[in-house]
Amino acid sequence: MKRQINVVGAIIVKNGKILCAQRGYDKSLAGFWEFPGGKIESGETATQALKREIREELLFEISDEPEKFISTSFEYEFGIVNLTTFICYIKKGILTLTEHIAIKWLKQEELEQLEWAPADIPTVSELKKMENI
Repeated sequence: MKRQINVVGAIIVKNGKILCAQRGYDKSLAGFWEFPGGKIESGETATQALKREIREELLFEISDEPEKFISTSFEYEFGIVNLTTFICYIKKGILTLTEHIAIKWLKQEELEQLEWAPADIPTVSELKKMENI
């Protein structure tokens, strides 16, 4: 049986655009685009993990009450990733890359221009269906 990996992702919205982050070349799924976030650690809620991961990866704080958007699962060779994404906003701080190699701010209709990590594709599809973010 494959390992279950529970992760969170942040759909960070600013001025009607969504933050897209490109994974570093030293990471698994190198070069793919994703919604920033990471693993839920033991004893953490999904929201706590999301806030911690964004602080660690991008050095800023997100909104206090991120809105759950969608939960999906994707089976990779290394395990099954259970991803829950949240819509959130920058609360304070200056975005600084610590793990990603690039970011882009894109409108919903532009998201498919990027090569997304497979686990993030269902979120991209659902975001395209929304009227306005």
